[in-house]
Amino acid sequence: MQWRNTSARYGLVSVLLHWLVALAVFGLFALGFWMVGLSYYDPWRQSAPDLHKSIGILLFATMLLRVLWRLFNPAPAALENHGALTRLASRLGHAALYLGLFGVMLSGYLISTADGRGIEVFGLFSVPATLTGIEHQEDIAGDIHEYLAWGLVIFAVVHGLAALKHHFIDRDSTLLRMFGR
Repeated sequence: MQWRNTSARYGLVSVLLHWLVALAVFGLFALGFWMVGLSYYDPWRQSAPDLHKSIGILLFATMLLRVLWRLFNPAPAALENHGALTRLASRLGHAALYLGLFGVMLSGYLISTADGRGIEVFGLFSVPATLTGIEHQEDIAGDIHEYLAWGLVIFAVVHGLAALKHHFIDRDSTLLRMFGR
């Protein structure tokens, strides 16, 4: 498999970034869903949010890399059997996924830094709190984070179902291309 995308298929870097982001999104969603139900005395009450924040920051860096990679290494051309509406839906769907991802991450950052403290990332480095002092910042960002996270995961499932529809019903290579084939 080649590193870069071609006009017909995704390269290894694009494929790995795609699946790494998908794994991180669903993993962070599951972790977030689980950790909000922890009791005050649960030993994971402090560790789970720290893990969630650290992975979230790394996901943000990965998404920045993914956007840069996409700018300098365009996606393969749409398949010939995809009509104008399918192509438009694909562009809008991918834009919604990217915006949703960055929205979830920005709102998570605003929750975590509302008290003016930075975010420690696995004890390796700290991301400073740069935007604080917004009235009810933690609560508003928390609501936005929750709604966007649910929306993102639901939309990602729809995205996956669309890929399966292309594979099993349309019998085209949309899904196979995301595996680098």
